Amino acid sequence: METRPHVPLWRTRGGVVLLGFLAVGAFYLLTEHTAHLLGALPYLLLLACPLMHLFMHHGHGDHDRHEEAGSREGAGAEREQPQGGVS
Repeated sequence: METRPHVPLWRTRGGVVLLGFLAVGAFYLLTEHTAHLLGALPYLLLLACPLMHLFMHHGHGDHDRHEEAGSREGAGAEREQPQGGVS
């Protein structure tokens, strides 16, 4: 049984048609519904805030562990340094 190689969606006939419909739809939205799109911008900004918080902080829950690990490493590094004397 022969397997056909994977072809990306945008290189198929259906993908080209889909991209064409999406381009026409985007043009229609921009030209005929600009006021509606501009009215949604404040809400999109409000939605972007929690999404950026989650993606930029990689979720919640690990904040305390990083601070404790950093303080332990700093304390351990101070103890390992030689006290005076020439090596």
